[in-house]
Amino acid sequence: MKRKVLITGGTGFVGGRLAQSLCGRSDVDLILGSRKKHGRINWLPNGSVIAMDWTSEQSLLHACMGVDVLIHLAAMNDSDCLNDPVAALQVNAVNTARLVEMAKLAGVQRIIYFSTAHVYAPKLVGRIDETTLTKGRHPYATSHRAAEDVVLAANGSIEGIVIRLSNGFGAPTHPNVNTWMLLVNDLCRQAVTSKIMVMRSSGLQQRDFITLHDVTRVIGHIMDLPKAKLGDGIFNVGNGKSMQVIDMVWLIQMRCTEVLGFTPKIVRPKPMVGEQSEHLDYCVEKLLSTGFNLNGNPNDEIDDLLRMCHKSFITAN
Repeated sequence: MKRKVLITGGTGFVGGRLAQSLCGRSDVDLILGSRKKHGRINWLPNGSVIAMDWTSEQSLLHACMGVDVLIHLAAMNDSDCLNDPVAALQVNAVNTARLVEMAKLAGVQRIIYFSTAHVYAPKLVGRIDETTLTKGRHPYATSHRAAEDVVLAANGSIEGIVIRLSNGFGAPTHPNVNTWMLLVNDLCRQAVTSKIMVMRSSGLQQRDFITLHDVTRVIGHIMDLPKAKLGDGIFNVGNGKSMQVIDMVWLIQMRCTEVLGFTPKIVRPKPMVGEQSEHLDYCVEKLLSTGFNLNGNPNDEIDDLLRMCHKSFITAN
């Protein structure tokens, strides 16, 4: 039996890749929600697009009618949130609350909300699991945290699930997606377009990087997860193994040499005297205990990113 799945923000960075992954499933009838009207989307062989007016409850209710699973990704990015904290709260929290209410009226069974690891703290260090106190004060973090509460409070009439995503990276479905401010994506674009990767820090800090391949697999897994295995509905999603940023930069440099035949130069500030890498353990044991396994290959994800950058920003010009 097919399930009707609606992805808000389905033409964005994570949403586009998720849509590509889910449209190949024979048990899914896929719909992408977008603020803009779209015709046929060339990177989406199956599925449809519905325009959603976030100021209209009627529009949101119409989009949710007949939907079994709602995957909510539509949100402001971190830089836009910082520039306009009021809009951040409106878009990320109030719009989510409005959507949840309409989803309940429409009889949606499950909502999966994409939040962020930054709800825990502005700087992620030490051991972080789902019970860690949330101390994020950036408008990006606080607005997502407010939206989390809305989603989880709906439990009882709808199955609310919160995904706290670490640092996802990978090629978007098309180059016009607003994704080039993300660390790995930005470095790949720099490497291809200028043959130099300029870092703003020494790169000793640790981050948890997860491929978009695995992010999309997580959502497919959670869509199918029995209610009894959802627990409180909060899941950290990451690789579970942190690495220094400079190690990621060196990996991009190596893959660029292998894939495109040149070695980009790395420019970075020297480490400060006594500067050390603070350990990060972004725990994903709760997710893994449900039967999920990580199998994404960072090399493949970076290779695809480099090829897209070369095709879109070099060959196209």
